[in-house]
Amino acid sequence: MTSGLVDFVHRAAPRNRFIEEVVREEVKMFPKQALRELIANALVHQDFLVTGASVMIEMYSDRIEISNPGIPPIKVERFIDEYRSRNEQLANIMRRFGICEEKGSGIDKVIDVAEVFQLPAPDFRVGETRTTAVLFAYQDFADMSKTDRVRACYQHCCLLYISNRQMSNQTLRERFRLAPSKTATISLIIGATKEAGLIKTDDSESASTRYARYLPFWA
Repeated sequence: MTSGLVDFVHRAAPRNRFIEEVVREEVKMFPKQALRELIANALVHQDFLVTGASVMIEMYSDRIEISNPGIPPIKVERFIDEYRSRNEQLANIMRRFGICEEKGSGIDKVIDVAEVFQLPAPDFRVGETRTTAVLFAYQDFADMSKTDRVRACYQHCCLLYISNRQMSNQTLRERFRLAPSKTATISLIIGATKEAGLIKTDDSESASTRYARYLPFWA
């Protein structure tokens, strides 16, 4: 049932000519794996005690929003590395049927897929009664806002950390597919992310700004 829903949403998405030029086998605006993980996540973590509400999937020209009723038990900044299910029995069943991945890996995969397909960093928003995951269509780096760039920097740093690696100016530049001449631009993004309290410098590594390594704030 969930697989059919993912296929339907994936088919309904418009084509993305930018992605098609880079990754030939995936020409839809939203990668199927990311859709599968976010839909499964919304189903697993919905709050069944909230009346008059259900999982919603809303598609726009530049993004898709997948939301579920309920407030998450952990902060959105920790979605990538922490796991706490509201409906553990449902989560176990969905894992057995292969609908979702092992504990805590779903959001990691969404962020990884977004980087591979050169998409802006996914956004996770908490309202008064709902939690929403937003997956964006391709966007040129020049068109990304400061908030988009900072969010991407933090998520990239987290993704590398849980893979036993560390973020550097070079890895973030490669994430944005920018030329070496944009090193100074990347340094500004890293500085803004540090000011936001989302990442920190790894003091055990080189003190040189050029060779600095960075960690998530919680590491």
